[in-house]
Amino acid sequence: MKLDHIGIAVANLEESMKFYGQVLGLDISAPEDLPDRQLRICMVDLGVGDANVELLWPTHPDSAVAKFIEKKGPGIHHLCYRVDDLAAEIKKLAAAGVKMIDSQPRPGAHNTLVAFVHPRSAGGVLTELAQKRS
Repeated sequence: MKLDHIGIAVANLEESMKFYGQVLGLDISAPEDLPDRQLRICMVDLGVGDANVELLWPTHPDSAVAKFIEKKGPGIHHLCYRVDDLAAEIKKLAAAGVKMIDSQPRPGAHNTLVAFVHPRSAGGVLTELAQKRS
């Protein structure tokens, strides 16, 4: 298991892309829409290893990320770890008493399967697990 990305909830995707791309000089992927989650996201390549920053912009005021921004403001939303076998990892964590938001892998962005660990089981941090699809 290793760090895949840090998810950051943003209030304005264009301004955030400008900051990371033009100001910091980092490469940014084209935005990707996730209609089922009411999100538009893009990845920022940090240029060190495989870890990235994922910018999360809500496309609807009722989305989970919009509610997060309303309650806590923009900022770090979650940490994501890459795993080789997501279904096995979910079973292992559940058997250890970890509260999961997702009991089964579900489609994620960037050709992945994902599952989330509830923050109550991860020291208050929303934790995503991701597996690349073959």
